[in-house]
Amino acid sequence: MEELIVALHMHTVYSDGSGKHAELAAAGLKAGVDVLIVTDHNVLVNDIEGYTQEGRRRLLMLVGEEVHDRTSTEGGNHMLIFGHNLELTRFAPKRQQLIDQARSAGAITFLAHPFDDPLPLFHEKSFDWTDWDVKGFTGIELWNQMSEFKTRSQTLPKAALHALFPGFMMLSPLERTLKLWDELLLTRTHPVVAVAGVDAHATTYPAGPFKVQVYPYETQFRSITTHIITPQALSGEINSDRRMVYEALAAGHCFCANDLPHPTRGFRFTCNNNDGTFWMGDKVGADAGLTFQVRAPIRSHIRLLKDGVVVLEVRDREVLTHLTKEPGIYRAEVYIDYRGRHRGWIFSNPIYAS
Repeated sequence: MEELIVALHMHTVYSDGSGKHAELAAAGLKAGVDVLIVTDHNVLVNDIEGYTQEGRRRLLMLVGEEVHDRTSTEGGNHMLIFGHNLELTRFAPKRQQLIDQARSAGAITFLAHPFDDPLPLFHEKSFDWTDWDVKGFTGIELWNQMSEFKTRSQTLPKAALHALFPGFMMLSPLERTLKLWDELLLTRTHPVVAVAGVDAHATTYPAGPFKVQVYPYETQFRSITTHIITPQALSGEINSDRRMVYEALAAGHCFCANDLPHPTRGFRFTCNNNDGTFWMGDKVGADAGLTFQVRAPIRSHIRLLKDGVVVLEVRDREVLTHLTKEPGIYRAEVYIDYRGRHRGWIFSNPIYAS
C-alpha cells in the first residue's frame, strides 16, 4: 500500500483566492504534497487538471468545486464536490438535489466547515452547515484551517499572532466538530468520511505602508492535509490516478493530519482478524476477535475511541494495540507536544466492526 498527501479545499483567482493554478502547483511541490484538489466557489474550471514535475517529484492537480447558494441570506451550507465534469451550481438552492445530482455524476460530496464562527474583527461572517436533513453525502470536513483560525483569533493580538505564526494557532479540529462527527457516525445509516481542508486563499491585507499575505499557499500546504492510502503510487496516467484518489477518499481510506509540528507520513491504523488486515474505512466482522493497532511516526499520545468514547490510550509510545470482540465504530487520535501546547496531530477515519 502507498500513502499520498492530499491538500484539498483551496481557491484561485477564479473565485476569491490570490493565486493562479500554476502557482498553487509550484507551492504544492515545495511543500511536499502529492495531490492538490482545487475548489473554487461555484465554478468548475476546465482544462486545468494534470501533473507538475520537478526532478523526481510529481504533483497531480485535480479540480473540484465548492458549491453554495448565492441567493441565500444565511451564506452557509457550502459543499465540496470532487469528481464531476458538469457544472452543478444550478442545484445549489436545493441541497439534497445537489447531493443526488453529484452522486449521479459519479462525484463525492463533503459538507464544508460544519462549524464556522464569525470573525467581526475582519468582517467575516459565519459559514456553518445548517441543513442536517440531507442524506447520502460522502462525509464532512472535520478539520478546516481557516475555520479554526476564525474561532481561535477573536482578539486582535491573537489574530496577529496566529496570522504571523500559524503553528501557535492550530490545536486540533474544533471539539464541536469532533462531537458532531461521532454523532453522525452513530446515527447515519452510511459511513461518514472525515477529511481535512486548508481552505487556502492566500489573501493579502494592507498593514500601514505594507501589505501582508496571510497564510501563503505553501504555508498552508505544509500544515493541514488529508493522507490517503492507495494500492499504488501515482502512475502518471491521469484517468487512473484521478480515479484512485477519489476512490480512496470515498472509502475513507485516509486520515486527517497537521504536518507542521512533525511529518505524519507513516501513520497507520489497522485491524486484523482471521480474514486478514483491514484499513481505515473498512468493515470487519467482530465474531472471531479483533486486533486493532495504531502506529504513530514518533512517540506520542495515542487514543483509541469506540463509538466516540476513549477505550484505551498510551503516552510516549509509537504503538497502541487493543484486542477485543466488541462491535463498534473504532477510530484513532494522536496528540503531540508542540510550541508549548498539547496539540491534535492525527485523526483517523474509522474501522467499522460488526
